[in-house]
Amino acid sequence: MIRVLLAEDMHMIRAALTALLGLESDIDVVAEVTRGDEIVPRAMEVRPDVAIVDIDLPVVDGITAAAELRERLPSCRILVLTAMGQPGHVRRALAAGIEAFLVKDAPGDRLADAIRRTAAGLRVLDAELVSSAMEYGESPLTPRESTVLREAAEGASAEDIASRLHLSPGTVRNYLTGAITKTGARNKIDAIRIAEDAGWL
Repeated sequence: MIRVLLAEDMHMIRAALTALLGLESDIDVVAEVTRGDEIVPRAMEVRPDVAIVDIDLPVVDGITAAAELRERLPSCRILVLTAMGQPGHVRRALAAGIEAFLVKDAPGDRLADAIRRTAAGLRVLDAELVSSAMEYGESPLTPRESTVLREAAEGASAEDIASRLHLSPGTVRNYLTGAITKTGARNKIDAIRIAEDAGWL
């Protein structure tokens, strides 16, 4: 029996996945968590064979939590299941040593098969996602440009960003201009879209 921990913050999706996996005779969901900071403590209690982790979790993101889980409980294999197939996320997952990466719209039988293969120590990576990750490459943005662009993506003005980051509005505008140039965008909105699509934010 493959023991599974499921980390998913959306109640309906979590319930559907649990019900779907309950139909498999060799898979048992032994724990469910809704936040990234709950993954490691709960895994240490129940000792799952596979942790299915969503990327977009509250408090701590899924990849950060998965990397910590790998260190604390190496026997637990990790399958990232996400609606966000951005290349940057794939690269982060690979760099963290995550064994499997599957998008949420994959057929149900693919998920069960991915769990079995992950538990057996095999890598399960969507070829299209990996190809896309290689095509986009590493982020051209500096950490500060990424931070400023992320703030702008949330609707903050240059003045608001400057106040939050203890910078001058002119410096913030310079960072935004740098981000626009490096992403090959037409404007700030386009730069945000390009960076989000690539998983750089």
